[in-house]
Amino acid sequence: MPYVESIKVFVRVVELGSITAGGRDLRLTPAVASNRVKELEKRLGMRLFDRTTRKLRTTEAGAVYYEHARKVIDALNDSEAVLAGFSGQPRGALRVSTPLGVGQRLIAPLIPAFSAKHPEVQVQLRLSDRRVDMLDDRLDVAFVLGDLPDSNFKQRKIADCPRTLAASPAYLEQHNTPQTPEDILKAHNCLLLRYPRSPEYFWTLQTDAGPQKLSVSGRFDADTGDVLTEWALAGEGIVNKPRFEIAAHLASGALVEVLPDTPPQPTPFVCLYPHRKLQDPKVSLFIDYMINALKPQLR
Repeated sequence: MPYVESIKVFVRVVELGSITAGGRDLRLTPAVASNRVKELEKRLGMRLFDRTTRKLRTTEAGAVYYEHARKVIDALNDSEAVLAGFSGQPRGALRVSTPLGVGQRLIAPLIPAFSAKHPEVQVQLRLSDRRVDMLDDRLDVAFVLGDLPDSNFKQRKIADCPRTLAASPAYLEQHNTPQTPEDILKAHNCLLLRYPRSPEYFWTLQTDAGPQKLSVSGRFDADTGDVLTEWALAGEGIVNKPRFEIAAHLASGALVEVLPDTPPQPTPFVCLYPHRKLQDPKVSLFIDYMINALKPQLR
């Protein structure tokens, strides 16, 4: 189905903003993706993109065509999913996103076993600590660690993940170990996860008097959680992390728990998916498999 494949390429190029990114997302080289777009333009008899050396944007016709083409691709994907349910053999691409630390330590190690059970499913894993847009990114499943914004997506809760404040012994020796939550605000460098629309401009600790919100600050911030862990190990400050992400460092003594009697509030760990994906057997199978495998690891 060369025509359908060309439409798929066109849709992803529009959504990702470049031929290279659109092709990569579909596991095509830039040259192949470019040829698919050219073939589509030739078939339609009009340009779909205005091309310059620095930017690619849709023409007026391309923008109109995209709105209809995306609906066509969605309908085809939904039809294939329904038929897969009849055959009992899930198949096709499964787009999954997850935060970096969760993906590396928990999700990625479980995928080979799932693929062995369902060899016709191609799992495409995307790792990022930034918030994702399920519709724009065309995701089937998104694992989210943290409080959720208002969402129309279906969700299944996996666990409440305990969090820990931690720092290296060298940092605590130099700056003194905080004895109260207020001490953190006085003379400590807090290592912060920040990105556009990031929610982490404060830490909320569990105290006898109830949740206590700290408006923390620090000299360093990053949009990737593992960078914060590396900074903490290097003695640069105090980090607030899900305990499973730094458990090995705590066990080895490379990091020391700070304020263990008033830890941060647990973080909800959930799985999101669009409503229409309910009928896709590969989505439901993947979610069930992951939740059953993850829960014992997060107790």
